[in-house]
Amino acid sequence: MSTLHQTKLVHNFNSGPSVLPKEVFEQASNAILDFNNTGLSILEIGHRTSLFEAVLNEAISTLKELMKLDDEHEVLFLHGGASTQFFQVPMNLLDDNETAAYLDCGTWGTKAIKEAKLFGNVDMVASSKDRNYTYIPKGYAIPSTSKYFHYTTNNTIEGTQMHAIPETNVPLIADMSSDILSTTLDFNRFSLIYAGAQKNIGAAGVNIVVVKKDILGKVSRKLPSMMDYRSHIENGSMLNTPPVFAVYVCMLTLRWLKQLGGITEIEKLNDIKSKLLYDTLDSLPIFRPKVDKEDRSKMNVVFVIDNPELEKLFLAECKENGMVGIKGHRTVGGFRASLYNALPLESVQALTELMKDFAHKH
Repeated sequence: MSTLHQTKLVHNFNSGPSVLPKEVFEQASNAILDFNNTGLSILEIGHRTSLFEAVLNEAISTLKELMKLDDEHEVLFLHGGASTQFFQVPMNLLDDNETAAYLDCGTWGTKAIKEAKLFGNVDMVASSKDRNYTYIPKGYAIPSTSKYFHYTTNNTIEGTQMHAIPETNVPLIADMSSDILSTTLDFNRFSLIYAGAQKNIGAAGVNIVVVKKDILGKVSRKLPSMMDYRSHIENGSMLNTPPVFAVYVCMLTLRWLKQLGGITEIEKLNDIKSKLLYDTLDSLPIFRPKVDKEDRSKMNVVFVIDNPELEKLFLAECKENGMVGIKGHRTVGGFRASLYNALPLESVQALTELMKDFAHKH
């Protein structure tokens, strides 16, 4: 069984949990059996031992280094995924009588807005719902009286991406779940960043929060300890038992990215991968990209075939050729190829060759 798995070539375009570097799989597999020659599995070591503290410290310091964070920003590894942050952010930052500005560019922004309304007022400054979220709104105003401005940097389902940080004088809050560490940004401009790990950072089960300390402790409501960012900062992400294995996989992936040359180097590769796929799509009339050109995501490429029968045939050919995760999200249909950091260029080359061949035949 294991021999078959090793010889079968799979191109993993899944949107999350998604592709990870091969060396990370190998190191994590070894650690499950014997972590650092201790005779213990990574799954059974104590989270308050020096063994795990070294893992957590390296994960935090490497992420700070990759993002070039200043001393005002803290890095947290938390439970609950990015969806917990939809309510934890306003719970910590927004009082009942205050208003926060939100941008609605897709499924995750809509969910964040819904949760924020439980804690204060929401000013939806712009939305691209009128065209099924196939573009990023432009020219909107963010009121200077807003407590903060929240937006999703990359829309995994709809395939749109913000390619510049919005200009505003209010604290910036960003859900970077599906494009964090993929492109060079001034991360210090953000007051809070959150991201589920399972796309560009590691395995599912842990959530990354980068928070600027000076925005905390300003709401009047009492906060449960587990929901208070300050409690997690004081306890070094170990207020309760952290997801040890998920944090370990994050550490390995961050180490891999650092050894590769960091964000600037992976961005070059991501640009090559996305350009190759979009150029191929634009050259083949059988396929139709759904997103406005200037707002296309480099991480999640969405497209359709207008003939339903050909759509089924294309999915079947993808499956035959080891292309995993090409089917679009159930809410929008069509196709989606996710090009996260760890996806090799060879996988994109294989997909584009298959697309050219399919277009030639049909």
